[in-house]
Amino acid sequence: MKDMKWWQKTVVYQIYPKSFLDTTGSGQGDIPGVTKRLDYLKTLGVGAVWLTPVYPSPMVDNGYDIADYTAIDPSYGTMEDMEELIAEAKKRNIRIVMDLVYNHTSDKHKWFEESKSSRDNAKADWYIWRDARPDGSAPTNWRSIFGGSAWTWCEERQQYYLHTFAEAQPDLNWENPAVRQALYEAANFWLDKGVGGFRIDAIVYIKKPQEFLDGEPDGADGMVSIHSMIADTPGILDFLHEFRREVFDGHDIFTVAEANGVEPEELKDWVGEKGAFDMLFEFSHTNLEFPDGELWCHATGWKPELVKKLKEVLSASQQATAENGWYPIFFENHDQMRSVRHFFPDDSDPKITSKMLATVLFTLRGTPFLYEGQELGMDNVAWDTIEAYNDISSHGQYELALEEGMTPHEALKVIHRYSRDNARTPMQWTKGRQAGFTKGKPWLPVHDDYRNCCVESEALDETSPLLYYRKLARIREAGDAAGVLQQGDYTELLPENPDVYAFRRRFGCRQVVTLANFSRYEVIYDAKKIEGAELLVSSQEGSAKGVLRPYEAVCYLMENAKGGEEK
Repeated sequence: MKDMKWWQKTVVYQIYPKSFLDTTGSGQGDIPGVTKRLDYLKTLGVGAVWLTPVYPSPMVDNGYDIADYTAIDPSYGTMEDMEELIAEAKKRNIRIVMDLVYNHTSDKHKWFEESKSSRDNAKADWYIWRDARPDGSAPTNWRSIFGGSAWTWCEERQQYYLHTFAEAQPDLNWENPAVRQALYEAANFWLDKGVGGFRIDAIVYIKKPQEFLDGEPDGADGMVSIHSMIADTPGILDFLHEFRREVFDGHDIFTVAEANGVEPEELKDWVGEKGAFDMLFEFSHTNLEFPDGELWCHATGWKPELVKKLKEVLSASQQATAENGWYPIFFENHDQMRSVRHFFPDDSDPKITSKMLATVLFTLRGTPFLYEGQELGMDNVAWDTIEAYNDISSHGQYELALEEGMTPHEALKVIHRYSRDNARTPMQWTKGRQAGFTKGKPWLPVHDDYRNCCVESEALDETSPLLYYRKLARIREAGDAAGVLQQGDYTELLPENPDVYAFRRRFGCRQVVTLANFSRYEVIYDAKKIEGAELLVSSQEGSAKGVLRPYEAVCYLMENAKGGEEK
């Protein structure tokens, strides 16, 4: 086996800075707040911190509408604060990873302001402009990811511009070499600052079709999701390989791209030695409730029968990266509902289910990505009105649900489950006022359960998710099982069992077997495969071989009988 990279052996912790820790009383988290909690992150085995965007932004989409790629938004602090964070993290052997949003900019970016001013300025073709149809309507019937037309009329140019997301997020024209060069220079600016890698946002949308044609409508609004029309357009990999050559190659960093829609069997073209990135977030396991596309109101909700499909897609991703590439293991991020609600029934106990899922996260092959608050078992919120939600996508999906015939009450229930605000409520540090997040009024309300679900209370509870995550991090980092969990191969076990996700990791003379019960019922399984094995870790006290209690996960460590030759 080849020597492992540093990022293959560590844990990556994603921070949503606006919700992490406020040091000024503004009600919004900031960069010094991240610096202040670096020692906390080390207790979770963290070796890299991925920051969602901290660049100047009008905050229409909470920073994913960037107005300047090489500066810091004053609400987060200063460039000096950023430099201090990078330096202090380095002292603790932690790398800072930046979020690159290169499909689009803010409509307040100076590039767009120049581009829209006329049809013959120096940046006239830095964005995607099209004339109206003869009747004055939009060029195509594409619906943006956030709802409504993906085209917005611009009076100055008397043309429409394309936006995959909000109208305040115009898409860049990657066909223009000058655009690509400007983006590469911005990324290299941050490499010069000493960052340890990049997460690349919404990268599947940068390449547009040669012809812009209408699609078959998929909703009551007569539109079609832009995702189905432009995602993963042929030729995109040419752009991405150029990106790698101009920025990534020659640096001791890692890159991980968000690539919604890329299937496991396609991973070989995207990651690894011949791919464009080191890792790639594909969403087959988080999109199981969306068989018909992007509309939240069409989602099925979590059902027990989805466990079988979850096992299949996780195994497919493991197998697709077994020989080439590396897998970023995740169950939460800033765009997802909380995992304790995502993969389990509404009446399940989040403290129990979070530990079960943590066991799977830390024992699969790949790099675990942990999202802020996940280690506490943080749950979804359920606010009373749509006005209480900040997320622009939630408001768009709410309107779509009403157009689809849902009542306001039904539409709000959909938002309760799928809103991105579920993952964006403030981090819960203490049992005190505003969960220790801020001394002011938080930009989003703190979750009601913060007194029981916070770092302060869980650090003193031997059965808490927080202490269990720390235990898993230690097991993965050092000890008899570390080599197996970091480097071992992957084989699924018990594929016929509809409730239990079981797999074996094997390296050298040892193997680790993980068994996780996704059901609310006790499950009996054949324990012959783990005869003579010692219990490595259990998500619940008092485990017994051959039996899994509801939502229990166990790991067993054992020696290979034939020195690693056993199949």
